[in-house]
Amino acid sequence: MSTAESKPRILIADDQDDVLAALRLLLKPEGFILDCVSSPQAVLSALEHREYDLLLMDLNYTRDTTSGQEGLDLMSRAQSIDAALPIVVMTAWGSVELAVDAMRRGARDFIQKPWENVRLLAIVRTQLQLSAALRRGARLEAENCLLQGDSRPVMIAEAPSMQPVLDMIARVGPSDANVLITGEPGAGKEVVARTLHAISERSSQPMVAVNMGGLAEGVFESELFGHVKGAFTDAKTDRVGRFELAHQGAIFLDEIANLPFNLQAKLLRVLETGELERVGSSRTRQVDVRVISATNAPIHQECAAGRFRQDLLFRLNTIEIHLPPLRERKQDIPLLAARHLGHMARRYRKPVSGFDPAALQAMLDHAWPGNVRELNHVVERAVLMTRDTLIRPADLALRPARDDSAGSLQEMSIEEVETFLIRKALARFDGNISQAASALGLSRSALYRRIHRFGL
Repeated sequence: MSTAESKPRILIADDQDDVLAALRLLLKPEGFILDCVSSPQAVLSALEHREYDLLLMDLNYTRDTTSGQEGLDLMSRAQSIDAALPIVVMTAWGSVELAVDAMRRGARDFIQKPWENVRLLAIVRTQLQLSAALRRGARLEAENCLLQGDSRPVMIAEAPSMQPVLDMIARVGPSDANVLITGEPGAGKEVVARTLHAISERSSQPMVAVNMGGLAEGVFESELFGHVKGAFTDAKTDRVGRFELAHQGAIFLDEIANLPFNLQAKLLRVLETGELERVGSSRTRQVDVRVISATNAPIHQECAAGRFRQDLLFRLNTIEIHLPPLRERKQDIPLLAARHLGHMARRYRKPVSGFDPAALQAMLDHAWPGNVRELNHVVERAVLMTRDTLIRPADLALRPARDDSAGSLQEMSIEEVETFLIRKALARFDGNISQAASALGLSRSALYRRIHRFGL
């Protein structure tokens, strides 16, 4: 059972009491911790005093009830306090153009009032999953992607095995070439994607991230290409798709190898022509988008087996970058661990300043099957558990690798058994989330939640 500290905390901002009450009734049963405020000033005060997993905010307040400008200004100020905070905007008056403006300024998604409960809950759950991945996994490393005077990205990448990666990023980042990033789960593929975007000429425009493995077939076209009002039963308003939101910027298609075969042709057409139609519309729209994709599955083997279209792969991997696992870049472990420790110490307000030598050696000796995501998970737990200013080996709670025998399984905790079985299933199906989830008797979303919870 989750503790209060482990539950997602959401800040909700709206100047109408009935809206706040309705959102409480909808979201409270989901197990979220809710803080509700009614003014921009209260939002900023809350963000100054506490860290949140999501900000759900109205764009119109009493000072300016129709233009949304007050909300856009608030959004910018909120981002200056917490640049990683996911923001979902709401407005009863705003047009689609206003919502798109908010998205281009960094909002993750938008809701038009009156909202559809199912859609609002889906958006909140999705953004909380992304927030957890950002704060606890490889996406957190994106904060290390800075720019030097020569426009080269600065990453925590001192290991020799990372130098070809940095060189390739520097060479192809400024171009518009489509890039495919490969590597094990948790290795930090989105960090590479964000670095590529940061040094491109499109960096002033958004990079829109889409988890292709998490998209249900029924919502694929609507999510990527948008829909018009009346296109299907629940389509009560027009909706802008992810490709349009990424116009003149970039789109990051994560877990691309998990895209069902029957949907691959629809994606291929957009990549070939730059043209799309919203669901329910006959109007063709032109988009200019750089495509960066990633996969932990052996995508060339998937092509050979007929499960992934060869022509689609040609469109995706103009350039292919392979990211080595953490066990092959051990020189980076102390730097990555120190960076994440600083972030977690601030987040949990604990006076932890570093690792003692024995703890550092323990991390260097560990195999890190979950890569950077696992490292971040271990460091976060250590910050929470330590009673000292330095992390000790006991705080890390690193466990030796287990074998497959029944005896070793009997010695495991429930969490260790789940972790063991998930790793075996992912290895068995070469990282294919859908097949692994089916073998484990889980939905894809349930498997994703466990992967992030256990730092896999």
